[in-house]
Amino acid sequence: MASDYIQDEQYNGNLFTEEDIKYKEFENCTFTNCDFRACTFQSVYFFDCVFVECNFNDTKINYVSLRGVEFNKCDFTNVNFAMTDQVIYDFNFTNCLLDYAKFYKLKLKRMRFIGCSLVAADFMESDLTEAIFDNCDLRRTVFIKTIANKADFSTSYNFTIDPEQNKLKKAQFSTEGLKGLLEKYDLVIH
Repeated sequence: MASDYIQDEQYNGNLFTEEDIKYKEFENCTFTNCDFRACTFQSVYFFDCVFVECNFNDTKINYVSLRGVEFNKCDFTNVNFAMTDQVIYDFNFTNCLLDYAKFYKLKLKRMRFIGCSLVAADFMESDLTEAIFDNCDLRRTVFIKTIANKADFSTSYNFTIDPEQNKLKKAQFSTEGLKGLLEKYDLVIH
């Protein structure tokens, strides 16, 4: 029987099943080009792990702890992060596909999204205080009752954020991004 605690392992091209990860703790592991689509994540812990070019498309994530985790070039299309452990968490995304991902009511303070596609993602009622959206496509992404104080949207594009329905104190936007803040007023901006 495999150990429930795995440390310092390198996985390359693995096709994971639910039994491979359920009730396991991974620390300081690297996952490269791995496929997690057959998994339902249940009571899984990842500490100081890196995921590169992994596929989580449509994966069910339930009660997962992510601390010190970096995701690079991973596919999270249609993944619901709402059940991630909110006590122990710290994870970031670089060049990931997060279209239709759901972050409903999550505390994502200081989260980094760098070069990500977040088309039609859901951040409704999330806390994005000091989050960074660096060069991200936010087309049709939902921001309602979101706390985005001091968040940085200055290099992102295609977003629509209603300042009357979200907290945006000291959030950063580029001049080009003003259109996304004023869209509901049907103004013509040159």
